[in-house]
This record gives sequence, C-alpha cells and structure tokens, in this order.
Amino acid sequence: MKQMTNIAGAIGAGIAATVALPALAQTGGPVRAPAAEAMGAMVNKGDTTWMLISAALVLMMSVPGLALFYGGLVRTKNMLSVLMQVLTIVCVASLVWVSWGYSMAFTSGNSFVGGLSKMFLAGVSASTYAATFSNNVYIPEYAFVAFQMTFACITPALIVGAFAERVKFTPLIIFTVLWLTIVYFPMAHMVWYWAGPDFLADAPTDTGLLYGWGALDFAGGTVVHINAGIAGLVGCLVIGKRTGYKQEPMPPHSLTMTMIGASLLWIGWFGFNAGSNLEANGVAALAFINTFVATAAAAVAWAVIEQVVHKKPSLLGGVSGAVAGLVAITPAAGFAAPMTSILLGFAASAVCFFFVTAVKNKLGYDDTLDVFGIHCVGGIIGAIGTGIVADPALGGQGWFDYTQFPSVTGTYDMAGQVWTQIKAVVLTLVLSGGVSALLFLGLKATVGLRPSKEVEAEGLDINEHGERAYNY
Repeated sequence: MKQMTNIAGAIGAGIAATVALPALAQTGGPVRAPAAEAMGAMVNKGDTTWMLISAALVLMMSVPGLALFYGGLVRTKNMLSVLMQVLTIVCVASLVWVSWGYSMAFTSGNSFVGGLSKMFLAGVSASTYAATFSNNVYIPEYAFVAFQMTFACITPALIVGAFAERVKFTPLIIFTVLWLTIVYFPMAHMVWYWAGPDFLADAPTDTGLLYGWGALDFAGGTVVHINAGIAGLVGCLVIGKRTGYKQEPMPPHSLTMTMIGASLLWIGWFGFNAGSNLEANGVAALAFINTFVATAAAAVAWAVIEQVVHKKPSLLGGVSGAVAGLVAITPAAGFAAPMTSILLGFAASAVCFFFVTAVKNKLGYDDTLDVFGIHCVGGIIGAIGTGIVADPALGGQGWFDYTQFPSVTGTYDMAGQVWTQIKAVVLTLVLSGGVSALLFLGLKATVGLRPSKEVEAEGLDINEHGERAYNY
C-alpha cells in the first residue's frame, strides 16, 4: 500500500522541520515547504500552549504517577527502591535526550536512525520550529523537544516493573542509558520520523523505516509499550524469579497508593495521547475522548471478568484493566472512533487478563508488576487493532496525502494496513527483545544485576538507599 500516514500520522512524531527550503505553499498541486523565516508566522499560540501542557501531563505520568502505581504494588521493604528507580531513570533519560537522543530520533539520517547534527541541541533555539501534521502549521521546536523528552523518560521507567524487588540500582541505570541509545531512539526514528507535510514534495523518502511502510502509531504502541514490555520480559527472565516466589505471600503493600498512581496515569495520558496530535484541534479532541472511553471500557471489562471468574471484582483488577485500556488505545487514539475505541478497550482487557493470570501461571515467569502482560500484550492488541479501527468505514480517520494542498483523504486498505501493523509489531519485538537480552546478559556477566539473597530478603530500600519508606 502507499507509504502514507494517517491524519495524525501518529505520533508525537517527528519532525525536524527546521531546514529551510524554498518557496511558500501554493494552492493546488504539491505543497512546497516554507522558508525558515516564514515558519514563525505559522505558529499558533493555542497549539504551543497545548503542547507545553501535554508535556507537563506526561511528566506527571512518570513522577509521581508511575512511581506511586508501581510503589504501591511491591512489598513495604522495596517501596523506596521503586520510587528511586523511577525518579532517577526520568532524570537520566532527560539528560540523555537533550544530549544525543533528540538528534538520533528526529533528524534526517537513514531509515533506521537519525544523525548527530542536533547533538546537545545544536541549532535548536527559540526561533526554530517543528512541523505538525497540517500544511503550514508549526510549533516552537523547544516545545516539541520537551514533549518528546517525556516519552523518552517514561518508557525505560516502565521496564523496571517486570523485575521489581530484585535488581541492583547502578546496573539498572547503566542499562537505561544503553537501552535508550540502542533501542528507544532508533525505534522512535523508525516509527515517528518524517520530514513534515510541507517537506514531502522535496523529500518524499526522508522518513523512518516503519513510517515509510505506512505503519500507524499515534502515540507509542510500538515505540513505548511493546518496546518496554518485551524488554521487561527479557529482564525478568535473565534476572530470575524473586526469592520465595510462589512459596510465600507477596501481596501489594498499598493498593491505595496504586489507585492514586493509576489515576494520575489516566489523567496524564490525555497529554500523552491527545498531545501527540501536536495541534489543539478536532483530532486532539478525538484522541482525548477515545482515551477516556477505551480506558473506562477496559476497567469495566476486567471487573466483570473477575466477577465471573473469582466472584469478587478487585481494585487491583480495576486499575489493571484501566492501564490495559490506556495502553491499547495509545496507537489508535487519533485514528479510531469513540465506539470502536470502546471495543478495543474491551478486547485488550480480556486478552491482558488471560496473559496476567493463565499464561503467566502456566509458563511460570516472574513478571512482578505484569509489564509484559499489560504493556506488551496490550500494546500488540492496540497496534494491530489500529489497522482495523482506522478504517473510515468504521468511523476512523483513514490516511491523508500530504503532498496535496490541502491534504486529501486516500483510499483505505484494511487488510493491507493490518499486515503493515503486524510487521511493525514483529520488528519491535525482535529489535527490543534481542538487544535487551544482550544488554542484560552483558551486565549480568560484568557488574552483576541481582543483589544477594540476604539483601533481597531484607529489602532493597535499606540496602541500596539506606532508608525505609515507613518507620514503624
């Protein structure tokens, strides 16, 4: 099928559209890129405001949202270690992002990774701009850098939940830097990088690999959730099971904190998904409402399933369902209609429930906080499902031809799009899973990944960080 993207082409994507190319756009025929000095006049303050707010909302998803969500699910003796892990990963990832990550992800290089022309944000200033998904509409490049930085912060933080309570702090941070550099930045480039709608006439092949395939990922089904989820599974397998796993009780120490964290995640996710449209318009509103109803549907579905299977719907199940719905709608947020988003939420909840309960118990792996079962599996359901729900026949957005001005809707091939989505999922699993395995095995053989049994028994809080969450 044609190598086009959907209207929001998903994504917080990218766009190093600050290279000056000649003439202004003209009505009729292929659109031409504006000169650099003309971009400033094409910046809308409402779009800029929305992007800055969205960046703050996504940061809130990591700290405090994810930190509290994960922290409440572990045992008391490991609460602070999870908080410290998430906080430090966010801080380190933000520094790595502005140093070389942004350049690797969102500059022209090759189809696999960008170059280093904007290393340490060289050439980025208050008067440079990034393209959106509309012809002749731009946002300040700093706003785009900040927004995408929050994605780079939360993605590696998601991974730690898979082997929480049994990983040493320093090797985890080393893994984070390496994984971001070798896996996340190239994946972000492959899925989200393109030259921008005004630049396609001059640079039609200046895109990432998966973007060139026509893969749709509005806000990070592949880049964030499948990417982190499969890395988490590999990590928990390499590190091994917790001491006493399946032999002694390991209940969450504070579902109250988990509920607070999940609620912050849901609120922040509106910035995650709706912000990925890069403009404050109708598609952002569509992504917003889809994020709302898909999550609600998934939470209800999980509670109903638990009522049928266990005769008691649990709070843990409710928040797990909500997160599964958030994960699944992420790649489809700007493509689906609200009613199909609800169906996607139902489907993701049911499949994730099956993996978190039956599959994990059957295979015996110790995915502490179900990172694989919810993020990877939910991300796969959402990524493949996007090819279905994006169909205009089902109320979806279809795809747009940005070489025309104004952009025009193209013919949609559901079967072809679903196949493209499957290829994108497989590539993500192979790249992230394979590289993650090499990184974890390398660290295990050198600096070591796991603390001693004595340290693990006493808890990581006091041994790794010299403090306790609760003094009683």
